[in-house]
Amino acid sequence: MKTRTAIVSDFYNQVKNEDTRLIRSRHGQLEHAVTMNYIHRYAAPGARVLEVGAGTGRYSIALAKEGMEVTALELVESNLEVLRQNGRGIDRLTACQGDAVDLSRFADETFDVTLVLGPLYHLYDAQDVHKAIDEAIRVTKKGGVLLFAFLSVFGIMYSNYLTGNWAAGQEENFTADYGFRHFKEQLFTGYDIVEFENLFEGKPVQWITTTGTDGILESVEDRPDFKITDEDFPAFVDWYLAFSEKRELLGATNHLLYICRRL
Repeated sequence: MKTRTAIVSDFYNQVKNEDTRLIRSRHGQLEHAVTMNYIHRYAAPGARVLEVGAGTGRYSIALAKEGMEVTALELVESNLEVLRQNGRGIDRLTACQGDAVDLSRFADETFDVTLVLGPLYHLYDAQDVHKAIDEAIRVTKKGGVLLFAFLSVFGIMYSNYLTGNWAAGQEENFTADYGFRHFKEQLFTGYDIVEFENLFEGKPVQWITTTGTDGILESVEDRPDFKITDEDFPAFVDWYLAFSEKRELLGATNHLLYICRRL
């Protein structure tokens, strides 16, 4: 039986265009623009930033170029190779391999801002989920801010299972009585919004907000009549940011951020 690490690594080793995920589509571009907007609200130039699950480094490299001291931790070796290649020559960037559930190489209260922008898509066991959250909190300074990305189970359904395969998606993501399923072979696991927020109950953090980052774009972008021009896109981003935290819209978005402050 494959381990979680092997399953995740095998998937990303087969994905040849992961480095362009956030630039090749409008929903990826929106996710990147919104996430960067929220990062900039809390991470000033010179801030010490940890990105856990940095992928190929789109965020880490950009933030290091802006003058932040960035440590990028990535589980998958093929992603890390791209990150190191793309980040070559950037003095403020340190890249290393590691797992979100074990940040023991970092001392308590080391970072001003901690970004966990991917690992919780691929953590299924409740113990691992809480370990990743607790470790991220531990290494963040008191008063520092943490951003956790997660997936809406409803966004997953809308984006991936309206092409004649709804029953398969429903079986994979829901129990017979419509509870939410989390298991490692699922690869990407989605949450109910309140279910995810409840993971932080009793932890030494103060909730700031929960926001969507890509709206419904992923579920509609394959329509033949879909079009957002380069001229319209900046206005669309500004419009989306004005409403991205509205509770009634959060379930429909695919990618979200839970943002909190370390107490």
